[in-house]
Amino acid sequence: MPTPHNKAEKDQIAKSVLMPGDPLRAKFIAETFLENPVLVNNVRGINGYTGTWKGVPVTVMASGMGMPSIGIYSYELFKFYDVENIIRVGSAGAYVPELKVFDVVLASAAYSESTFAKIQCGYEADMIAPSAELNEKLRKAAEALNIPVHEAVIHSSDVFYHETNEYLKTVVDEKKCEAVEMESFALFSNARVTGKNAACLLTISDSLVSHEETTAEQREKNFTDMMKIALDAAIA
Repeated sequence: MPTPHNKAEKDQIAKSVLMPGDPLRAKFIAETFLENPVLVNNVRGINGYTGTWKGVPVTVMASGMGMPSIGIYSYELFKFYDVENIIRVGSAGAYVPELKVFDVVLASAAYSESTFAKIQCGYEADMIAPSAELNEKLRKAAEALNIPVHEAVIHSSDVFYHETNEYLKTVVDEKKCEAVEMESFALFSNARVTGKNAACLLTISDSLVSHEETTAEQREKNFTDMMKIALDAAIA
């Protein structure tokens, strides 16, 4: 049954979904890795493709940027399309010198100042954990592929452009966040509410410490280690 944001029929969406933020990254993953990918959604430019990976159906669908956006798309996938697993595959900024550009990070928890979960379902805490089961599948997939993965608490921020850096005292020093992105707190909240599984695998795209940066094209096409891990975990 289509929703206002997704024109796919229910049987066109797989039980496991990889969810990058960028619609062009979704297109790249589908066309590079999936066998016989079919475009099943492009409402508002949010590309969604379903194909097979090693013979198993997988959907790759963009989330857009920020918690309100992923909040809509992931909730509809969990609630109306009976999706069981969503793995966010995104980019992140490093808060600590140990994380370098192109490093792969598995979120052990997402911290946020956002009121998303409180307004949505009354959840008062500022930290939400991903699915332990799905995180274990990601660890095993990374180990089998011999790809190093760094596990860390991540910061899901509502704000990209900060006027001051005072927030870092709380985020890095108190909450021990090692990287920042803008979606996972809402994704994990949706999984918690619907009784489904969610995880977040990130590639460091820039560093707030060294000030290294990747290009838009690199973010679209060069984060393939993360994609391979997520695809193997999705069919495990």
